[in-house]
Amino acid sequence: MIKHICLPFVLLALLLSCKAPSGTASAKSNTPNFDIIAYYNGDGSDLEKYKWEQMTQVIYSFCHLKGKKLAVDDAKDSLVILKLVAYKRENPKLKVLLSLGGWGGCKTCSDVFSTAAGSLEFAQSVKKLMKEYGADGIDLDWEYPVIEGFPEHPYKPEDKQNFTQLVEILRMTLGKNAEISFAAGGFGKFFDQSVEWTKVMPLVNRVNLMSYDLVSGFSTVTGHHTPIFSTESQEASTDHGVRELKSLGVPANKIVIGAAFYARTWVNVANINTGLYQKGKFKSFVPYKNFSSLLTPENDFVFYRDLAAQAPYAYSASRNEFATFDDVKSVEAKTRFAKAKGLGGIMFWQLGSDLPENGLLDAIYKVTREPNF
Repeated sequence: MIKHICLPFVLLALLLSCKAPSGTASAKSNTPNFDIIAYYNGDGSDLEKYKWEQMTQVIYSFCHLKGKKLAVDDAKDSLVILKLVAYKRENPKLKVLLSLGGWGGCKTCSDVFSTAAGSLEFAQSVKKLMKEYGADGIDLDWEYPVIEGFPEHPYKPEDKQNFTQLVEILRMTLGKNAEISFAAGGFGKFFDQSVEWTKVMPLVNRVNLMSYDLVSGFSTVTGHHTPIFSTESQEASTDHGVRELKSLGVPANKIVIGAAFYARTWVNVANINTGLYQKGKFKSFVPYKNFSSLLTPENDFVFYRDLAAQAPYAYSASRNEFATFDDVKSVEAKTRFAKAKGLGGIMFWQLGSDLPENGLLDAIYKVTREPNF
């Protein structure tokens, strides 16, 4: 097993003094420390359409490793980051983070972060990019330490301790004011095996719980991909993930839950139980902005709401097609759920999939402006 970097007493004291703050104040919410966090994965051409005063944080997705350093892929991506940072002039409390990895984007992470030297070189490169672009921190989206993620991406048991080491070195290198967060899979194997929670959480600002894709594109059975609550047929849910994290010692105010600004669809789904929990073949990812042209009554979709899961879905009997997604009502409910549980906020994948007017971000923001929120 790879041992942690040996820290002299002075550096260890520095690390302890650089623990992350307990929360980040929201610019527009009625409740302090409730964040609205957007991941952004577009080309920048649509950025002017969105309401930047409604967000407290935007995470550029994604940067990748070049050798042992964090790198922006090309000049177009560089321009997108600069555009995002420019919106801090409209909302001075907006923070812009760079994200490492994503699904399929962390092939060399297990190797690079297996040594203290590799993690230090990475951390120094993050600090350099933050200064160059005017960014506020880093979001780690390594899918996944210790357990299988993207097919054929290396992983090993030592990743668990090495992830801790990476976070320690990032906090020491970036200092106490930098934003450090990471994306967490919303399933039991990740909770149990991937992270040393009690060591990592004091050093990060938050964990972004991916409470979506809980029924993934690899599944041959339909279900809710982003439900709030578990059902008799499906344990994985937002609530289940939050309870798991709390049981592992994660403070509620450092947990941010996820909303999906997209649907997942399956075909060859029998007309039984309106397609829910039936065998099928994954078909596609549908951005929320395209729902009105694809998931429509004209295509024979009938819309349903599972009251136990507090999750919407749709089924087309003529097409034998099933869709699972978030909608206005479910993201409003998720936002209220996060508030009721004392969580740190809500995030979503991803901004470019939303409608710029009367979209899901509007719905989330509207809830945070309610008098009793």
